[in-house]
Amino acid sequence: MDKGASFLADRGVIRISGIEALSFLHKLVTNSLLDLKPGGARYAALLSGQGKLLFDFFVIPMPDGCLLDCPRAQIADLIRKLTLHKLRTPVTIEDASASLAVATVWGESVPADFSGLAFADPRTADMGLRLIAPAEALAFATTPQDAYEAHRTALGVPKGGVDFPYGDAFVHDADLDWLHGVDFNKGCYPGQEVVARVHFRKSARKRIVKVHFDGPPPASGSEVMMGDINIGHIGSVAGAQGLAMLRLDRVEDARTAGTKLTAGAAALNVAPVPPQ
Repeated sequence: MDKGASFLADRGVIRISGIEALSFLHKLVTNSLLDLKPGGARYAALLSGQGKLLFDFFVIPMPDGCLLDCPRAQIADLIRKLTLHKLRTPVTIEDASASLAVATVWGESVPADFSGLAFADPRTADMGLRLIAPAEALAFATTPQDAYEAHRTALGVPKGGVDFPYGDAFVHDADLDWLHGVDFNKGCYPGQEVVARVHFRKSARKRIVKVHFDGPPPASGSEVMMGDINIGHIGSVAGAQGLAMLRLDRVEDARTAGTKLTAGAAALNVAPVPPQ
């Protein structure tokens, strides 16, 4: 059975303190936060005005504000971006990674004596639980992170910086709409017009999809070729499975023509893409 508990060393935590923390964030991100209840979490993104995905994170409500579970490497830039939008909103934004860390558990239970925060990964139920606590409280999470990355890859869940580039991908490119990261009924936020236009016109051109390698697994970043035409690139790789960002029209052309897609020395079998 696929199960484990992994400490996620590449994740960090931002604390936003103040009773207006959720309403402040709600105006900026792709998902609705006003109905977020204690014990839950939302996956959301902060976009550029042109609709490009700058940051993605989990929002966890707290009695005095909220926490953001986000890529550790982006913390300084994300705090700077949020501070620019803060203006006179009475909230405090700080890096809490010195006292709080992140882990994940899937296919098994959290220890009974765990005293930190545990919430269901909102992207898809099979991802399991995410945990936030001081690092010493997560000492039980000893499964190598590579096992978690393989679990994530098998479920088709992309990772920013690996499967899509921050600052140069749209919401639909990164599958945020499939992963419960967008509320298409909420009010305005930066980049919202671009997101809504693609959604309602069903005009997404690229998607991250699951692929299976028939041959030696290619390196992450390898080009996906349809003959001599580049139609995308490989992201996460876990054995014979991987994720690839591909041009949907080219994938359909290849299927119609019976043309094999390749990456490196491997042929690619592309999982069916859900309708837009």
